[in-house]
Amino acid sequence: MVGKRKYEDGCAVAQALDVIGERWALLVVRDLLLGPKRFTDLLAGLPGASSDVVTQRLRDLSEAGVVRRRRLAPPANIWVYELTPWGAELEDVILGLAGWVHQSPRMRYDLPLSADSLMLSLKMLFDGAAAQGIRLTAALHIGDEQFFARIDDGDLTIARADADEPDVTLATDSATLLSLVRGQQSLDEAIAAGQLDATGVRSTVERFMRLFPVPGQPGAQA
Repeated sequence: MVGKRKYEDGCAVAQALDVIGERWALLVVRDLLLGPKRFTDLLAGLPGASSDVVTQRLRDLSEAGVVRRRRLAPPANIWVYELTPWGAELEDVILGLAGWVHQSPRMRYDLPLSADSLMLSLKMLFDGAAAQGIRLTAALHIGDEQFFARIDDGDLTIARADADEPDVTLATDSATLLSLVRGQQSLDEAIAAGQLDATGVRSTVERFMRLFPVPGQPGAQA
């Protein structure tokens, strides 16, 4: 990482920041937590960052062993960036930071939210205890992006991919899904307004929504 400023401190926290402390670095990691992305898709998810900055962060993270680049097999045959197994371990750090900042009076809930951030919000809010004994798969189509959320007896997996034979499918936008999770809008209201297309048993859709309670705040985001 030529020219990169380092703390030159034996503290493990300082050395961790040497790896991921540069501006945009942790947000690049955030946007790769749910699966690989092409450079153009990664750049689109970081609208405040220039192409040169994202390129440099990817180079730094690659040299540090956090990110790697690979070509997908045919028929896709495209280059993508993805987290290494070590880089993927930053998920708990990122979700922890997201939960921590909700205690700040400066936390804003009026800013735009990407589909990736929304999915990470669901991970942060997930009530594993309430999901004991529940097994279901939800296909979440947020605009043009597709994710699946699989609940298996208290465990939650979310990834950037379509679901095979989902129990429920929700096609909507980030703002609408967030308002449903927050309880600011009902399923009937969202469907009537044309903001939500839901398939599956109604009680299963409602059960899925109840597994992401918002603790003590008007909303929650990653």
